[in-house]
Amino acid sequence: MGRSKNARRGQAAAEPLVETVDGGLAELIPDRDRPRAWTLLIDGAPQSHVDLDDPAHLSFEYQRRLGHVIDLVAPPGKPVHAVHLGGGAFTLARYTAATRPRSTQQIVERDGALVQLVRRELPLDPNARVRVRSVDAREGLAKVPDGWADLVIADVFSGARTPAHLTSVEFLDDVRRVVKTGGLYAANLADGPPLAHLRGQIATAAAVFPELALVADPTVLRGKRFGNAVLVACDRPLPLAELTRRAASDPHPGRVEHGRQLADFTGGAVPVLDAAAVASPAPPPSVFR
Repeated sequence: MGRSKNARRGQAAAEPLVETVDGGLAELIPDRDRPRAWTLLIDGAPQSHVDLDDPAHLSFEYQRRLGHVIDLVAPPGKPVHAVHLGGGAFTLARYTAATRPRSTQQIVERDGALVQLVRRELPLDPNARVRVRSVDAREGLAKVPDGWADLVIADVFSGARTPAHLTSVEFLDDVRRVVKTGGLYAANLADGPPLAHLRGQIATAAAVFPELALVADPTVLRGKRFGNAVLVACDRPLPLAELTRRAASDPHPGRVEHGRQLADFTGGAVPVLDAAAVASPAPPPSVFR
């Protein structure tokens, strides 16, 4: 697919692009420091950052943490099978394709109009093996064969909140069905004080996966502000030492919690079932100012 007029403008005086998609008002804002880089916002909430010239560049803090998980899922450069629940601007699929050529990936993004916008304005590398399904995340996940994925990443937000049906044990049971032995599940979770949602999501994952780790800014873990945390789960011991080293070296250093400390952080929260699931809390207005 050829580039649109707006994408071709990237190296000159790029202008913002505004378009209505299924999930609200989408904006593509040019990055002043990178000639062909863009930030995607939906109803004012930042969703993704993409650099068409450097797809291995991860600007957002939580995407950098998920990039560490991608780096550690298999030996460097080895192709993987990856499922991305929530597409945004396909940032993490682009990163995987750039750092692990010949990887086979599936993106599940229910917002078909957003998918069309991203494909048109921020085209994927034609050599990338990426399939995009415009269906609900659980519906798309159900179509993935048992044990197919080395990695499943959940980064699904509707109106800046994770939908309720993607927070439950039943959802994670299907994730575990899809992830092969030794493969990884990683989820972008957003919460603020008193962190009840985050604690509940850890308890939910612990009911399905035996090995867990949480990566986040210490101020988020202390309940001082609203922010993102990346939950990593596996049926085998996680690469904790390397994950800790990478998170600590980020521009905004992250802390890794696991084992007894993570269990203590969970504080007696119970696993979430479909029947009682609720969406993640909405961020305060000040988060996006």
